[in-house]
Amino acid sequence: MKDQHSAVPNTTTGASANGTGARNTRNTGPGRLLIAVYAVFAISASARAGYQILTKFSEAPLAYLLSAFAALVYVVATVSLAKAGSTWFKVSVAAVLVELVGVLVVGALSVFDSVAFPHETVWSLFGRGYAFIPLLLPILGLVWLYRRRPVRNA
Repeated sequence: MKDQHSAVPNTTTGASANGTGARNTRNTGPGRLLIAVYAVFAISASARAGYQILTKFSEAPLAYLLSAFAALVYVVATVSLAKAGSTWFKVSVAAVLVELVGVLVVGALSVFDSVAFPHETVWSLFGRGYAFIPLLLPILGLVWLYRRRPVRNA
């Protein structure tokens, strides 16, 4: 007879007590808020980039293409954070790391080479136009992912 207690999920590690499987804990508790914020940024960045590219692309093509790229990163991060499994975990880490590098690089370039960025992107000036949330979001995302990383079996 199978021991019923061995399949009880361990909520601190996200794995069952016997180590035979893992449960997705990235989309529970505060993770839901993180996913919701990413979803809001995915929608708003997509809408903004779409509008900018369709109406005034010639004014600042680099900035608007970077806005579209940021929107894509937010969409990938939103979906991957919500999905279970180790592959989706890796996609989440990659998306959030790309976001962090993007906001740091674009933020620095927009400060030091403002001529290249005549119009703001989501990541310009480290997300100043969005209350610096684009700078804080990937840091919080990486902390959350680290705390919810899958347990490796020995």
